[in-house]
Amino acid sequence: MPDSKSNVHNLRRARRRRVDGTVLVTDAMTDAVIGRLGNLSETGMLLIAAAPLAEDALYQLRYTLALSGGGQLPIEAGMHALWQERNTGSGQAWVGLRVIALSDDQLQPLRAWLDAPGARYD
Repeated sequence: MPDSKSNVHNLRRARRRRVDGTVLVTDAMTDAVIGRLGNLSETGMLLIAAAPLAEDALYQLRYTLALSGGGQLPIEAGMHALWQERNTGSGQAWVGLRVIALSDDQLQPLRAWLDAPGARYD
């Protein structure tokens, strides 16, 4: 397993779409907001967490993406925390998570959001 953020970035295969605005991420088990999305692909996300998460842990996360037509796309996915970088000054952490469970009925709309015209990628 890669041991740093830069190594994980080099192993990515899926494009990561930048998230415009603030998209809050909620831990579905505790119903607590744990941070906001930094970027997103169909295989993973960068979470800007309010506090460090447990590394190599599993999470059930919820977030809602804004659609270009004004609608919303709620997503709930099982995620695996692969790495994190802590910011000692702010208490925040950048956390790389891999999707391990996403329902088929959410996958196609997520792909459409990821490929929408005007999207920007990291």
